[in-house]
Amino acid sequence: MLLEEFDECKTSTFDPNEVENVIPNFPKIGITCFSKKLMDRYVQTFNGEKIADISNANGKAPIYKINYKNLDIALFMSRVGASACTVSYEEILAMGLEKLIMFGTCGVLDRNIEDLAIIIPTSAIRDEGTSYHYMKASDEVLVNEKYIPEFIEILKKNNVSYIKGKAWTTDAPYRETRNKVMKRKEQGCICVDMECSAMSAVAKFRNKELFQFFYAADNLDNAKWDQRSLGNEDKLSEKEKIIYLALELAILMNK
Repeated sequence: MLLEEFDECKTSTFDPNEVENVIPNFPKIGITCFSKKLMDRYVQTFNGEKIADISNANGKAPIYKINYKNLDIALFMSRVGASACTVSYEEILAMGLEKLIMFGTCGVLDRNIEDLAIIIPTSAIRDEGTSYHYMKASDEVLVNEKYIPEFIEILKKNNVSYIKGKAWTTDAPYRETRNKVMKRKEQGCICVDMECSAMSAVAKFRNKELFQFFYAADNLDNAKWDQRSLGNEDKLSEKEKIIYLALELAILMNK
């Protein structure tokens, strides 16, 4: 199988530092999400200062600097999908980022998980192609090997419900068949996303710190798909508060 041809060589025919230059005084820690609506609100709320762009054929995605409790933090929107998301991550690492907190929606495989509940992945099934270029073939990758206890303390202080468990990362959301959903549930998965396993693989390969969490959205644990709060406009005011969990974790990760 092609995906078993992992090459441990750290350099490639062209590397991220040939695409992006180190930016002086670039924040060492960053926060990213996938929603443009949320990103626009966050930039406005924290008076974000644009410091760079991620550029490709789809256009530019700005990177901002915000300050929270005297800590400079890079704030940017990630592109959806394992391949696009990891490319942006690689290029921002080349700019000078060291640590990243990532959050976004996920589908739940357990109908008892409440809408917008925080989900902390502890491992992820690698049902995507990108991660196999960053680590040897395996069914799963460990996720969030640091900072889970610290993050849980933040959640408890803010009276936020949460659950820990295994994620299913897949490239093909329109191929989340009923058979696959049931199989992943049998393997212990409680949610499904599109980036988690790949981002974790990149972080391990580059020896960088990455913490990922989700907020529960659509429900796949029914005979019929239930969108719940998946739409960008749904429960937006509640979603806006999620960044404060990431900000508090950033303070701890900076110590």
